[in-house]
Amino acid sequence: FRMGWVVVLSLLLSLWGSTVDAEAQYLSMDNHEKIINDHQVVFVAFCADWCPFSRRLKPIFEEAGKKFKEDHPDQSAVFGIVDSQQHPALNDKYFVNKYPTMKVFVNGELVTKEYRSTRSVEALTDFVKQQLQTAMQEFSSEDHLNSNLDRSKRNVVARFANTASVGYTNLKKMSSILKEECKFYIGNGGGSGDSIVFLDPDSKDEQKYTGDLTNYDFLKQWLTDKCIPLVREVTFENVEELTEEGLPFLIYFRDTNKKEDDKFFVDQVVRELGDQKASVNALLADGLKFAHPLRHLGKTSKDLPVLAIDSFQHMFLFPDMNQLSVPGKLRQFIMDLHSGKLHKEFHENMDQKMIDLAKFNAENPPEGHEHGGAKDGEARPPGVKPHHTSPPPSVFKELKPSNKRYSILSKTEL
Repeated sequence: FRMGWVVVLSLLLSLWGSTVDAEAQYLSMDNHEKIINDHQVVFVAFCADWCPFSRRLKPIFEEAGKKFKEDHPDQSAVFGIVDSQQHPALNDKYFVNKYPTMKVFVNGELVTKEYRSTRSVEALTDFVKQQLQTAMQEFSSEDHLNSNLDRSKRNVVARFANTASVGYTNLKKMSSILKEECKFYIGNGGGSGDSIVFLDPDSKDEQKYTGDLTNYDFLKQWLTDKCIPLVREVTFENVEELTEEGLPFLIYFRDTNKKEDDKFFVDQVVRELGDQKASVNALLADGLKFAHPLRHLGKTSKDLPVLAIDSFQHMFLFPDMNQLSVPGKLRQFIMDLHSGKLHKEFHENMDQKMIDLAKFNAENPPEGHEHGGAKDGEARPPGVKPHHTSPPPSVFKELKPSNKRYSILSKTEL
C-alpha cells in the first residue's frame, strides 16, 4: 500500500515537472536552432546547477514561462533554459561567461544586449511582451515625420505601398532586432515606390538602400552596419553602457587629431573582424583622456597609437603595431583571446614582462605623482607591478557584471 502511494506521488511529481518544463523548454545542441527559428521571440536563460544565482532564477524563470503562456496562449514566444553543465557547446557558441546569463532571440536572430534587469516573474514576462511589440512608428505625412524625428539619433525611414509585401515583412523583423539602436519610421509609399533611407546623425547624410528588399540577409547586413557601426567611440559617458553589452573591448588608443588613424583602424576591423560583432566590441579611444589604461600596459601618449584587449578580467597588448595591417594578424589576436592563448603566453613570459613594467613605472611616474602620492581628489591607478602573477588587470572591472548577481567564470577570458 505504501509503495503504491510512492508510485502515485512520483507520477504526480513527474507530471507537474513536465508541465512546467513545457512552458520553459530545455534547449540543447539538437533542438535549439529549430526552437529559435520557429518562434518570434525566444528568451533563454543559461544556468548552472552549481551557481546559487542560477538556482534562484530557474523556478522564477519557469513560472514566468508558465504565466506568459497562460496569459498569452496565441503569442509566438518561448522561455528556454540551457543546462550549461550538460551542454557546454551552447555556452561556447553564444559566448556565455557567467551564470545565469539571459539572452533573447527575435525572429531567429540573437539580440546583442543581454537581459540584465529585475529577476521577477512580472519583469521577465513584461520583457518578452516588449520584444513582441512592433518597433516601427507610423507617420501620415512629411510634417508628421519631421515633428517626431530626433536628428541626433540613428533613424530609418521607410515607405511602403503594400504592408503585405516581403520587403515590409523583412523590415519589420529587423526593426524588432535593432529597435534599441535605431528608430524606425514607416509611411505610405504612394506612387513613389517602396524605399528605405538611413539618416546618419553624424554626417547628416540620407543613405538610401539600393539592394533587393526581398533579400533578407542583404537588408539585415545593411541595416546592422548602419544602426550598429562595427567600430564605435568609447567615452567616459558611454563606457558603462558598452560594458553592459558583455563583450570584451578591442580598444584602439589614438591621438584624436590624427583622423587618418581612425580610418586605418576601421579598415582593419572591417577586413578582419566583419563576422565578429557578436564576440568583441571594437572601439576607438582618446589616448590622452584614457591615460590610465595605457599605464597599465606600460605605455604613454608618446606610444600612440596602441591596440589592446580589455577582457573585463585582464588587459592584453597587441604585440607589434607595425604588424596590424598584415592580413590575419588582428583576427588571430581575437581568436587567441577566446582560446585562452593570450593568458597562457603571458605566464610563459611573465618574468620579463614584470621587469619591463617595473622599469617603465620607475622611468615614467604619473604626472603629479613623482613623489609617490596622488593629488587631492584624484584616484591613482594600481601599481604597475602586481603582487600576483596575472596580466595587467582590467581598467573597467568595476563596471563588469556584479558578483552579487552572477557567478562569473574565472577560468576563461570573458
